[in-house]
Amino acid sequence: MNAYAPAGGARLIYLMGASGSGKDTLLRLLRAHLRGDEPVLVAHRYITRDSGDSEDALRLTDEEFGRRAALGCFALRWSSHGLHYGIGIEIDAWLSCGAAVIINGSRAHLEQAHARYPELTAVEITVAPALLARRLAGRGRENAEQIAQRLSRATQAFPVPQRCRLLRVSNDAAPETAAAALLDIARAKLAA
Repeated sequence: MNAYAPAGGARLIYLMGASGSGKDTLLRLLRAHLRGDEPVLVAHRYITRDSGDSEDALRLTDEEFGRRAALGCFALRWSSHGLHYGIGIEIDAWLSCGAAVIINGSRAHLEQAHARYPELTAVEITVAPALLARRLAGRGRENAEQIAQRLSRATQAFPVPQRCRLLRVSNDAAPETAAAALLDIARAKLAA
């Protein structure tokens, strides 16, 4: 058993949303508005592709990702679109220290996260389909076919575990508004 048992993950926020919904922007804005003494931490993701400047992620090769997975270095991990994603085991220590922790997760893997952290709060970032299409096209990471596939997946229902608290935050207006809502959720976790 890990020395830093997550105690159910009551202060864990599992952030989800379609690709292009603005999660990374919201997380950057949230961090910029934290007070110096607020124990709210945003976990970076480990990912097997270059993340660029817009994403808080660390790139690992497939081999290094597999090595770390075998060593138990990930609290959560999943594969999507031919890539591997992981959240480091350090989040358990952060939760044990009393911090509220926000992770950039995946809707398709909410059940896995909820199984490990049954008291987590899931937060889905929603965006109107037309706006999402413009954002995806604007970032230049996908071709037209890939954008169409992402838009199709964005509107699909995803499994939400029984007794999982799910909140939705719209990111259709100024991102500062959605970031403030996300920060309010994190601050509520600290007050609980």
